Amino acid sequence: MTTEHFVPEVYAIDFGTTNSLLAAANRERVHPPIALDPQAADPTILRTVIYFPNADRAFYGAQAIEEYTASGGQGRLIRSIKKHLPSRSFVGTHIEERPMNLEDLIGAFLGEMRARANRFFDADVKRVVLGRPARFAADDADDSFAQYRLERAARAAGFEEISFCPEPIAAAREFRSTLSERKIVFVGDFGGGTSDFTVLQMHDGPFQQSDVLAIGGLSVAGDAYDSEIMRKHIGRHFGTEVQYKVPFGSNVLTMPPALMEKICTPADASLLRSAEAMSFLRKVKDWSLGEEDEKHIEQLLTLVEDRLGFSVFESIEQVKRALSEREEARFSFHYPTVDIEQDITRTGFEQSSARSTDRVVAELDATLKRAGITADQVDIVCCTGGTARLPAVSQALATRFGKEKLAQFRHFHSVILGLGAQAQASLQ
Repeated sequence: MTTEHFVPEVYAIDFGTTNSLLAAANRERVHPPIALDPQAADPTILRTVIYFPNADRAFYGAQAIEEYTASGGQGRLIRSIKKHLPSRSFVGTHIEERPMNLEDLIGAFLGEMRARANRFFDADVKRVVLGRPARFAADDADDSFAQYRLERAARAAGFEEISFCPEPIAAAREFRSTLSERKIVFVGDFGGGTSDFTVLQMHDGPFQQSDVLAIGGLSVAGDAYDSEIMRKHIGRHFGTEVQYKVPFGSNVLTMPPALMEKICTPADASLLRSAEAMSFLRKVKDWSLGEEDEKHIEQLLTLVEDRLGFSVFESIEQVKRALSEREEARFSFHYPTVDIEQDITRTGFEQSSARSTDRVVAELDATLKRAGITADQVDIVCCTGGTARLPAVSQALATRFGKEKLAQFRHFHSVILGLGAQAQASLQ
């Protein structure tokens, strides 16, 4: 859709832990999510990432990852800032000597979204409908505190009129408009860092907090599945199975699991840059028992020294997505002194990540129990987020609820489309 003759009056923002999107509305129609990030595979999706090379400059989205990687990991990369909103203990951080509280960080990100949208539409919009979880936290005071902080961040971004819409309501809006009687809806948001569940009564009247029967969630989602690919399939190329002997020793030793676990998340991999860890890895390279072991330790040293964690995990993410469509995919990563080609089957991936799937399903069941209902009593199942596309997850949902209850949805766009419709309704 072109922007010709479209003058936005209000923006709708889905500010997510991993990804963020923006749509717009006026009284006549809703403009679909705009291209916020031309460097992204889907330009409508802006990764919720900020990179500060120094206190005076910032990069956002795909460019943030690119610049951070190119810099050799210098500066500060900020991810998953949304999850800190209800935490009173998380006040903020320092970028060099510059203090920045959480509202500053989120305000900078929302401000960048607003600036990009204003350029896109050649407008100056100061009204916004922001998505928010059904509950930021189980405690009422913490929930209110989180929304207060998000509102302050939106004001710092230049918005003057701010309203909120629960994300589960937005995600299931297309069904809500057709309801003639109350329905029990299960909404699952399977994101990057967390899987969040909401059980609510849905009807054609105004949303009330009493409509929420239960919420649940856990810190197992897309990132955890990525870690399992590294842990069980790719890690051996970075030394997890290396064997070595210390000088004058007779025992064949293997790499310490606690040390190797750090390469299973990109942020923790940087911890291996400590002088003690690097000294140990260089010694293991000298003590390794064969050429393959030495090669794998060399690749690990390059991963750590050149801070390749985020680049490697970008490639892992591509494999994971491919396995949602195909029975086999190839992990391919090449860099000076690093050459890896590894085929991974869907069956192998599902076996290695079964623990994560089991934990997600267990929390889903616990959320239904807290709501006082069974899966049979749920009328509609509406899920968002890329992790919902994983065959093991979608099959688990179908097994629990019945395939006929699973709503057809656009995994990354269902919330923002509902927020866009809510934004237009706010103008009436």
